[in-house]
Amino acid sequence: MQIHRHWTGLPDTARGTTAAMGNFDGVHRGHRAVIDAARAAADAPLGVITFEPHPRQFFAPDAPDFRLMNAEARANRLRRLGVAHVFELPFGPELAGLSPDGFAREVLAEGIGLAHVTVGQDFRFGKGREGDAAGLSALGERYGFGVTVAPLIGEGGEEFSSTAIRNALAEGRPRDAERMLGHWHRIEGEVVHGEKRGRALGYPTANMGVDGLHLPKLGVYAVIADVLSGPYQGSYPGVASLGVRPMFGKNEPNLEVHLFDFDGDLYGTHLSVALVEYLRPERKFDGLEALSAQMDRDSQQAREMLTAL
Repeated sequence: MQIHRHWTGLPDTARGTTAAMGNFDGVHRGHRAVIDAARAAADAPLGVITFEPHPRQFFAPDAPDFRLMNAEARANRLRRLGVAHVFELPFGPELAGLSPDGFAREVLAEGIGLAHVTVGQDFRFGKGREGDAAGLSALGERYGFGVTVAPLIGEGGEEFSSTAIRNALAEGRPRDAERMLGHWHRIEGEVVHGEKRGRALGYPTANMGVDGLHLPKLGVYAVIADVLSGPYQGSYPGVASLGVRPMFGKNEPNLEVHLFDFDGDLYGTHLSVALVEYLRPERKFDGLEALSAQMDRDSQQAREMLTAL
Protein backbone atom coordinates (compact mmCIF):
# COMPACT_ATOMS: atom_id res chain seq x y z
CA MET A 1 0.00 0.00 0.00
CA GLN A 2 1.24 3.49 -0.88
CA ILE A 3 0.51 6.54 1.28
CA HIS A 4 0.37 9.92 -0.47
CA ARG A 5 0.36 13.01 1.73
CA HIS A 6 -0.72 15.64 -0.80
CA TRP A 7 -2.98 15.88 -3.81
CA THR A 8 -0.23 17.26 -6.06
CA GLY A 9 2.84 15.62 -7.54
CA LEU A 10 1.36 12.13 -7.48
CA PRO A 11 2.94 9.29 -9.46
CA ASP A 12 1.03 8.08 -12.50
CA THR A 13 0.28 4.81 -10.71
CA ALA A 14 -1.79 6.70 -8.12
CA ARG A 15 -4.03 8.46 -10.64
CA GLY A 16 -7.25 7.05 -12.02
CA THR A 17 -8.21 5.25 -8.82
CA THR A 18 -11.64 4.53 -7.42
CA ALA A 19 -11.55 5.82 -3.85
CA ALA A 20 -13.68 5.91 -0.73
CA MET A 21 -13.58 9.30 0.99
CA GLY A 22 -14.07 10.23 4.64
CA ASN A 23 -12.30 10.57 7.98
CA PHE A 24 -12.59 6.83 8.74
CA ASP A 25 -11.79 7.21 12.44
CA GLY A 26 -11.95 3.66 13.73
CA VAL A 27 -12.64 2.20 10.27
CA HIS A 28 -15.90 0.79 11.66
CA ARG A 29 -18.54 -1.25 9.87
CA GLY A 30 -20.20 1.87 8.45
CA HIS A 31 -16.86 2.95 7.00
CA ARG A 32 -16.36 -0.56 5.66
CA ALA A 33 -19.62 -0.21 3.72
CA VAL A 34 -18.27 2.92 1.98
CA ILE A 35 -14.97 1.17 1.20
CA ASP A 36 -16.79 -1.93 -0.05
CA ALA A 37 -18.92 0.28 -2.33
CA ALA A 38 -15.70 1.69 -3.80
CA ARG A 39 -14.34 -1.83 -4.22
CA ALA A 40 -17.51 -2.86 -6.07
CA ALA A 41 -17.31 0.17 -8.37
CA ALA A 42 -13.60 -0.18 -9.04
CA ASP A 43 -12.13 -1.23 -12.34
CA ALA A 44 -8.95 0.49 -11.13
CA PRO A 45 -6.78 0.27 -7.99
CA LEU A 46 -8.74 0.80 -4.75
CA GLY A 47 -7.97 3.99 -2.88
CA VAL A 48 -9.04 5.85 0.24
CA ILE A 49 -9.05 9.63 0.62
CA THR A 50 -8.79 10.84 4.19
CA PHE A 51 -7.45 13.81 6.13
CA GLU A 52 -4.64 14.37 8.62
CA PRO A 53 -5.07 15.89 11.09
CA HIS A 54 -8.74 15.13 11.49
CA PRO A 55 -10.67 18.30 10.51
CA ARG A 56 -12.18 18.43 13.99
CA GLN A 57 -8.67 18.79 15.43
CA PHE A 58 -8.02 21.73 13.09
CA PHE A 59 -11.25 23.58 13.88
CA ALA A 60 -11.25 22.82 17.64
CA PRO A 61 -7.63 22.25 18.70
CA ASP A 62 -8.43 22.68 22.41
CA ALA A 63 -11.30 20.19 22.47
CA PRO A 64 -10.85 16.93 24.43
CA ASP A 65 -9.09 14.11 22.61
CA PHE A 66 -11.60 12.14 20.58
CA ARG A 67 -9.76 10.01 18.02
CA LEU A 68 -10.22 6.26 18.12
CA MET A 69 -7.01 5.65 16.21
CA ASN A 70 -3.96 7.53 15.09
CA ALA A 71 -2.89 7.78 11.46
CA GLU A 72 -0.59 4.77 11.78
CA ALA A 73 -3.37 2.53 13.10
CA ARG A 74 -5.78 3.73 10.42
CA ALA A 75 -3.26 2.98 7.68
CA ASN A 76 -2.63 -0.50 9.10
CA ARG A 77 -6.36 -1.23 9.14
CA LEU A 78 -6.80 0.01 5.56
CA ARG A 79 -3.87 -2.14 4.46
CA ARG A 80 -5.64 -5.18 5.89
CA LEU A 81 -8.68 -4.28 3.79
CA GLY A 82 -6.69 -4.42 0.56
CA VAL A 83 -6.47 -0.69 -0.11
CA ALA A 84 -3.74 0.09 -2.64
CA HIS A 85 -3.49 3.87 -2.23
CA VAL A 86 -4.20 6.09 0.79
CA PHE A 87 -4.42 9.80 0.02
CA GLU A 88 -3.78 11.28 3.49
CA LEU A 89 -4.51 14.91 2.63
CA PRO A 90 -3.00 17.60 4.92
CA PHE A 91 -5.94 19.40 6.50
CA GLY A 92 -5.12 23.02 7.17
CA PRO A 93 -6.11 26.52 6.05
CA GLU A 94 -5.64 25.76 2.35
CA LEU A 95 -7.94 22.75 2.28
CA ALA A 96 -10.40 24.24 4.77
CA GLY A 97 -10.73 27.35 2.62
CA LEU A 98 -11.68 25.57 -0.62
CA SER A 99 -15.29 25.82 -1.77
CA PRO A 100 -17.05 22.53 -2.64
CA ASP A 101 -16.47 23.32 -6.32
CA GLY A 102 -12.80 24.15 -5.69
CA PHE A 103 -12.26 20.95 -3.74
CA ALA A 104 -13.88 18.81 -6.43
CA ARG A 105 -11.94 20.47 -9.24
CA GLU A 106 -8.49 21.15 -7.71
CA VAL A 107 -8.16 18.17 -5.37
CA LEU A 108 -10.28 15.33 -6.74
CA ALA A 109 -10.25 15.93 -10.50
CA GLU A 110 -7.01 17.79 -11.29
CA GLY A 111 -4.92 16.69 -8.30
CA ILE A 112 -5.76 13.05 -7.60
CA GLY A 113 -7.28 12.41 -11.00
CA LEU A 114 -10.06 10.25 -9.63
CA ALA A 115 -12.05 7.93 -11.82
CA HIS A 116 -14.74 7.36 -9.18
CA VAL A 117 -15.38 8.28 -5.53
CA THR A 118 -17.72 6.81 -2.90
CA VAL A 119 -18.92 8.62 0.20
CA GLY A 120 -21.37 8.00 3.00
CA GLN A 121 -24.82 9.51 2.86
CA ASP A 122 -23.90 12.04 5.58
CA PHE A 123 -20.62 13.21 3.99
CA ARG A 124 -19.97 16.97 4.07
CA PHE A 125 -17.08 18.86 2.47
CA GLY A 126 -15.85 22.28 1.39
CA LYS A 127 -15.62 25.59 3.21
CA GLY A 128 -18.19 25.79 5.98
CA ARG A 129 -19.24 22.19 5.22
CA GLU A 130 -21.35 23.61 2.41
CA GLY A 131 -21.03 20.54 0.17
CA ASP A 132 -23.01 17.35 0.61
CA ALA A 133 -23.24 13.98 -1.11
CA ALA A 134 -25.83 15.15 -3.62
CA GLY A 135 -23.73 18.18 -4.50
CA LEU A 136 -20.68 15.98 -4.96
CA SER A 137 -22.59 13.88 -7.48
CA ALA A 138 -23.35 17.00 -9.52
CA LEU A 139 -19.73 18.14 -9.31
CA GLY A 140 -18.58 14.71 -10.43
CA GLU A 141 -20.64 15.06 -13.59
CA ARG A 142 -19.08 18.49 -14.17
CA TYR A 143 -15.48 17.38 -13.66
CA GLY A 144 -15.53 13.88 -15.07
CA PHE A 145 -15.53 11.45 -12.14
CA GLY A 146 -18.22 9.07 -11.00
CA VAL A 147 -19.85 9.26 -7.56
CA THR A 148 -21.51 6.56 -5.46
CA VAL A 149 -23.35 7.47 -2.25
CA ALA A 150 -23.43 4.61 0.25
CA PRO A 151 -26.39 4.45 2.66
CA LEU A 152 -25.79 4.60 6.40
CA ILE A 153 -25.90 1.20 8.04
CA GLY A 154 -26.48 0.00 11.57
CA GLU A 155 -27.99 -2.65 13.75
CA GLY A 156 -31.01 -2.78 16.03
CA GLY A 157 -32.17 0.65 14.89
CA GLU A 158 -28.81 2.25 15.75
CA GLU A 159 -26.38 3.54 13.13
CA PHE A 160 -22.77 2.48 13.42
CA SER A 161 -20.87 5.60 14.46
CA SER A 162 -17.59 6.65 16.01
CA THR A 163 -19.56 8.37 18.79
CA ALA A 164 -21.33 5.15 19.81
CA ILE A 165 -18.00 3.31 19.77
CA ARG A 166 -16.37 5.96 21.96
CA ASN A 167 -19.23 5.63 24.44
CA ALA A 168 -18.86 1.84 24.59
CA LEU A 169 -15.12 2.11 25.21
CA ALA A 170 -15.53 4.84 27.83
CA GLU A 171 -17.94 2.54 29.70
CA GLY A 172 -15.58 -0.45 29.60
CA ARG A 173 -17.51 -2.39 26.94
CA PRO A 174 -14.84 -3.37 24.39
CA ARG A 175 -16.93 -6.26 23.05
CA ASP A 176 -19.76 -3.86 22.16
CA ALA A 177 -17.19 -1.64 20.47
CA GLU A 178 -15.90 -4.67 18.56
CA ARG A 179 -19.42 -5.45 17.33
CA MET A 180 -19.71 -1.96 15.82
CA LEU A 181 -16.14 -1.77 14.58
CA GLY A 182 -16.06 -5.22 13.03
CA HIS A 183 -12.65 -5.71 14.68
CA TRP A 184 -11.11 -5.27 18.12
CA HIS A 185 -10.37 -1.71 19.15
CA ARG A 186 -6.61 -1.30 19.00
CA ILE A 187 -4.04 1.11 20.38
CA GLU A 188 -0.95 1.26 18.19
CA GLY A 189 2.43 2.87 18.49
CA GLU A 190 6.08 2.57 19.41
CA VAL A 191 7.27 0.87 22.58
CA VAL A 192 9.02 3.45 24.76
CA HIS A 193 11.06 3.27 27.95
CA GLY A 194 9.12 3.44 31.20
CA GLU A 195 9.96 3.24 34.89
CA LYS A 196 10.58 -0.54 34.63
CA ARG A 197 8.64 -1.21 37.84
CA GLY A 198 6.83 -4.15 36.27
CA ARG A 199 10.10 -5.95 35.62
CA ALA A 200 10.95 -5.79 39.33
CA LEU A 201 7.55 -7.37 40.10
CA GLY A 202 8.05 -10.18 37.61
CA TYR A 203 5.76 -8.56 35.04
CA PRO A 204 7.88 -6.73 32.43
CA THR A 205 5.75 -4.46 30.29
CA ALA A 206 5.91 -2.79 26.91
CA ASN A 207 4.95 0.85 27.45
CA MET A 208 3.07 2.94 24.88
CA GLY A 209 1.83 6.52 24.83
CA VAL A 210 -1.83 7.35 24.23
CA ASP A 211 -1.54 11.07 23.46
CA GLY A 212 -4.24 12.41 21.18
CA LEU A 213 -6.52 9.41 21.56
CA HIS A 214 -9.94 9.04 23.14
CA LEU A 215 -9.23 7.03 26.27
CA PRO A 216 -11.23 3.86 26.92
CA LYS A 217 -12.21 3.28 30.53
CA LEU A 218 -9.06 3.23 32.62
CA GLY A 219 -8.19 -0.11 34.11
CA VAL A 220 -6.87 -3.57 33.33
CA TYR A 221 -7.69 -5.43 30.11
CA ALA A 222 -7.16 -8.84 28.57
CA VAL A 223 -5.39 -8.06 25.29
CA ILE A 224 -3.97 -9.53 22.12
CA ALA A 225 -0.82 -7.70 21.04
CA ASP A 226 0.54 -7.84 17.50
CA VAL A 227 4.23 -7.00 17.25
CA LEU A 228 4.43 -5.23 13.89
CA SER A 229 8.18 -4.70 13.55
CA GLY A 230 11.48 -6.11 14.73
CA PRO A 231 12.60 -9.72 15.25
CA TYR A 232 9.58 -10.79 17.36
CA GLN A 233 6.82 -10.08 14.86
CA GLY A 234 3.71 -12.07 15.66
CA SER A 235 0.60 -12.14 17.84
CA TYR A 236 0.76 -12.62 21.62
CA PRO A 237 -1.90 -12.87 24.34
CA GLY A 238 -1.40 -10.68 27.37
CA VAL A 239 -2.76 -8.36 30.02
CA ALA A 240 -2.49 -4.58 30.00
CA SER A 241 -3.03 -1.64 32.30
CA LEU A 242 -4.40 1.56 30.79
CA GLY A 243 -4.16 4.40 33.24
CA VAL A 244 -2.18 6.80 35.40
CA ARG A 245 -0.54 4.32 37.85
CA PRO A 246 -2.05 5.69 41.10
CA MET A 247 0.39 3.63 43.22
CA PHE A 248 3.21 5.88 42.05
CA GLY A 249 1.92 9.45 42.21
CA LYS A 250 0.44 11.58 39.46
CA ASN A 251 1.31 10.39 35.95
CA GLU A 252 0.22 10.92 32.37
CA PRO A 253 -2.00 8.10 31.05
CA ASN A 254 -0.22 5.33 29.19
CA LEU A 255 -0.65 1.70 28.21
CA GLU A 256 1.54 -0.95 29.88
CA VAL A 257 1.32 -4.35 28.18
CA HIS A 258 2.60 -7.63 29.61
CA LEU A 259 2.90 -10.43 27.04
CA PHE A 260 2.46 -13.93 28.41
CA ASP A 261 5.43 -16.29 28.16
CA PHE A 262 7.48 -13.73 26.22
CA ASP A 263 11.16 -12.94 26.66
CA GLY A 264 12.61 -10.32 24.36
CA ASP A 265 13.46 -6.65 23.90
CA LEU A 266 10.61 -4.70 22.28
CA TYR A 267 11.97 -1.14 22.71
CA GLY A 268 11.55 0.82 19.50
CA THR A 269 9.26 -1.74 17.89
CA HIS A 270 5.66 -1.01 16.98
CA LEU A 271 2.77 -2.76 18.68
CA SER A 272 -0.92 -3.03 17.86
CA VAL A 273 -2.76 -3.87 21.08
CA ALA A 274 -6.36 -5.13 20.88
CA LEU A 275 -8.50 -4.48 23.95
CA VAL A 276 -10.52 -7.70 24.28
CA GLU A 277 -12.09 -7.63 27.75
CA TYR A 278 -12.25 -5.15 30.61
CA LEU A 279 -11.18 -6.88 33.82
CA ARG A 280 -11.26 -4.22 36.53
CA PRO A 281 -10.67 -0.52 37.24
CA GLU A 282 -7.21 0.62 38.25
CA ARG A 283 -6.75 1.30 41.95
CA LYS A 284 -4.15 2.06 44.57
CA PHE A 285 -2.88 -0.88 46.64
CA ASP A 286 -1.52 -0.99 50.19
CA GLY A 287 1.90 -2.10 48.97
CA LEU A 288 3.87 -3.84 46.24
CA GLU A 289 3.03 -7.29 47.63
CA ALA A 290 -0.70 -6.62 47.30
CA LEU A 291 -0.15 -5.18 43.80
CA SER A 292 1.84 -8.25 42.74
CA ALA A 293 -0.85 -10.61 44.05
CA GLN A 294 -3.50 -8.71 42.11
CA MET A 295 -1.37 -8.87 38.95
CA ASP A 296 -1.23 -12.65 39.38
CA ARG A 297 -5.03 -12.76 39.52
CA ASP A 298 -5.39 -10.41 36.55
CA SER A 299 -3.04 -12.52 34.45
CA GLN A 300 -4.83 -15.75 35.28
CA GLN A 301 -8.22 -14.23 34.47
CA ALA A 302 -6.91 -12.82 31.17
CA ARG A 303 -5.36 -16.16 30.19
CA GLU A 304 -8.62 -17.99 30.80
CA MET A 305 -10.64 -15.38 28.91
CA LEU A 306 -8.35 -15.32 25.88
CA THR A 307 -8.11 -19.13 25.75
CA ALA A 308 -11.90 -19.24 25.52
CA LEU A 309 -12.06 -17.00 22.44
